[in-house]
Amino acid sequence: MKILLPPSETKHPGGTGEPLDPAALALPGLHEHRTAVIDALVDLAADEEQARRVLKLSERQVGDIVHNRMLRSAPTMPAIDRYTGVLFDALDARTLAAASRRWLGEHVWIHSAPFGPVGALDGIPPYRLAAGTALPGLVAMRRHWADATSAALAETEPAFVLDLRSEAYVALGPIPTSVPSAYVRVVTDDGDGGARALNHFNKKSKGQLVRALAESRPRIGSLRSLLIWASKHDIILRRTEDDRVLELVVTE
Repeated sequence: MKILLPPSETKHPGGTGEPLDPAALALPGLHEHRTAVIDALVDLAADEEQARRVLKLSERQVGDIVHNRMLRSAPTMPAIDRYTGVLFDALDARTLAAASRRWLGEHVWIHSAPFGPVGALDGIPPYRLAAGTALPGLVAMRRHWADATSAALAETEPAFVLDLRSEAYVALGPIPTSVPSAYVRVVTDDGDGGARALNHFNKKSKGQLVRALAESRPRIGSLRSLLIWASKHDIILRRTEDDRVLELVVTE
């Protein structure tokens, strides 16, 4: 099984790893697409005024332009540790045992805007780029990434993909219909036999789900085996009328 996570706008600074090596990231078939975005971001960072406008930064956020300027030379840290925010705080990967972190490295991709999907333990620098940003000299992010990322995902031939991304990042790399997968919606029972989508608990619940998976390190190769695992761990994952959509049921 592979798990696709969204990134986060907020990130831990610093790092102790070697500078970014795009060729060493997961899904090496995306190397040229990664290099194109990195080049565009570095070039944009040379003009602070334009960078602030394109990236929609406040004065308080101008330090992110420096991060983009240093993409090729800044120290890195594992992607799973780089991101902060509700999902990654709930996952809290830094407190996991070594075996659980290795499991994350083998099973989790984080879908970033500049690098595409990267492995959980792939080293990345801090950066600023959102899925909907249009970089000068580059086609729209969706056009740049979607087909290439879908093809790269198919080439890995995963037995099953659990998609926890936001819709903006799904658009940057839809999972091909040839790949068995399920997209997760976080809901709560509405009391009338139906379900109500949750926004506040969405990211937290996804982070907790991935942490539970990492702690138990299951061998999951299908939707059926995922549902069996969930039932054994008191996690409510249920099918919907759409075979490629699951509901993660939580209480408010």
